[in-house]
Amino acid sequence: MKKQIYQVLCLLIFSLLIFSGCKGKKADSVAGNQTEPVKNNVKPIDITVGNETSLLLKDLKENGDYVNSKQYPSLIKASIVNESLAKNLLVIDLRSSKQFAEGHIKGAVNKKFEELPAYFETGIKPFEFDKIIIVSDDGQVSCYTTCLLRLMGYGNVYAMRWGMSAWNDSFAREGWLAGVSGKYESALETSVNERPTAKGMPELKTGLSSGSEIGTARFRKLFSEGTGEILISADEVFSNPKKYYIINLERKDKYEDGHVPGSVRYKPEGTLGFIDEMASIPLDKPVVVYCGTGHTSGFATAYLRLFGYDARTLKYGNNGFMHDKMIKQRTLLSWLPFSSEDVNKFEVIK
Repeated sequence: MKKQIYQVLCLLIFSLLIFSGCKGKKADSVAGNQTEPVKNNVKPIDITVGNETSLLLKDLKENGDYVNSKQYPSLIKASIVNESLAKNLLVIDLRSSKQFAEGHIKGAVNKKFEELPAYFETGIKPFEFDKIIIVSDDGQVSCYTTCLLRLMGYGNVYAMRWGMSAWNDSFAREGWLAGVSGKYESALETSVNERPTAKGMPELKTGLSSGSEIGTARFRKLFSEGTGEILISADEVFSNPKKYYIINLERKDKYEDGHVPGSVRYKPEGTLGFIDEMASIPLDKPVVVYCGTGHTSGFATAYLRLFGYDARTLKYGNNGFMHDKMIKQRTLLSWLPFSSEDVNKFEVIK
């Protein structure tokens, strides 16, 4: 019996010694004292983000993180606008004074994009309206504008889907119905393009020290620049796609079925406001963002330009270069091709 107890004790002591030895080796490995390098050890990526960028990101997040909320993008149908005209609604038309005079929504006010900050600060009391609707010719400029105003804190601003093309066929004939095309369907690519290593974001140089002050300065700069550089055509992109860093904001199955050559897929709900995602966007090329209709990419373009990227949205999105394919696969891939069904015959005031 004593012999058996002695054997058990020896076995326990031997096991403890082995366990202690393993524990010691693990501790040495974690502390970086191992004699041999750890396999598959990946060095952390250094991402350069300036102090002003960090402050602005923090300020936007603390004030609602609009771009990652359920209200993004803030689109409203023309039919809803028409039904609400007698209610507490303000329609702001961003088209030229000539276009406005030729026909507009009843009660709409015509304002230049550059005038909006002052108009919201002193021309109206924005929050006295239930909704403020921004309209443009085809909807992309109004989406860009709505994103900026939302980020500035005006949470009751919406962009009208399809722009004035959805209001009346008199606008659609020269707008969306003329803009849709299947011209580049044969040039689409199906291979997956990997995004570059995340390196950094543009450096903001306002010289200010708080997120809100930096944001105000950036918003004022974007509004002063106007909208002349925020749109790009399919002809420009397909003529030399390597000139641009092209971001595709679509589902994985849509992307893999055919996309602009060289474009890289980013998730609409998981890119903006995320440093590791935005830092993978190169700073040495103009950035082209596109989606199915140009609406979501209009919102994304505003956000990227706010942070210093030379970004623009592809006008009409996929509708501008693969419209026929979208119609054929409408049910299969849930595409949203523009058609005469999206055009209404609502009243036009001259």
